[in-house]
Amino acid sequence: MITLALSKGRIFDETLPFLKAMGVEPTEHPDASRKLILSTNSPELRLLIVRASDVPTYVRYGAADAGIAGSDVLDETEGESLYQPVDLGIGRCRMSVAAPMGADIEGRIRQGARLRVATKYTNAARTHFLHKGVHLDLIKLYGSMELAPLVGLADAIVDLVSTGSTLRANGLEEIEVIREISSRLVINPAALKTRHDALEPLIAAFAQTAQTAQTAPTSPSHP
Repeated sequence: MITLALSKGRIFDETLPFLKAMGVEPTEHPDASRKLILSTNSPELRLLIVRASDVPTYVRYGAADAGIAGSDVLDETEGESLYQPVDLGIGRCRMSVAAPMGADIEGRIRQGARLRVATKYTNAARTHFLHKGVHLDLIKLYGSMELAPLVGLADAIVDLVSTGSTLRANGLEEIEVIREISSRLVINPAALKTRHDALEPLIAAFAQTAQTAQTAPTSPSHP
């Protein structure tokens, strides 16, 4: 049996069409169940429900054969140790720098000022600002990132942005995009060697479904 690690919420919901295209459906939805291991209509596949940030860990140590994780999480958790055969094109957003509206962050950088930046993506933020030659103090937070500049905890934040509405509602603006984010299928390298015949069809099915979704024509907009 193959174990696939997923997180609740958007990633789980956007993975369902991939599974359905393979003829696989979970017997329960995690939002309607307290179970953390969900069976499917396929005796060859079960789902492991974990925190998004923990997916790479479960796959790396072999508790799951495969998983689906955002590239933001993979970059923060040494995801390069995992085989990443397919960019699924789901969970799309961007990792960006944001600051209070009107704050001249770029001007302060040019003047050599030291910035305080709040984020849970400390590796990505450190790499980004070091490449710009910025003197930096990183403050690690796990949520409510937008609050940090409002109460003087930080000059700016690095966080994931989709529509930007939460930033605007809190008086912040997106000032720089660091990178585009999407979710990847990740495979345990040891499992790929020992269970290649079982995992290869799964990889191929995800790849085919992702390609079909990305090449499908969009519906024309109506006036």
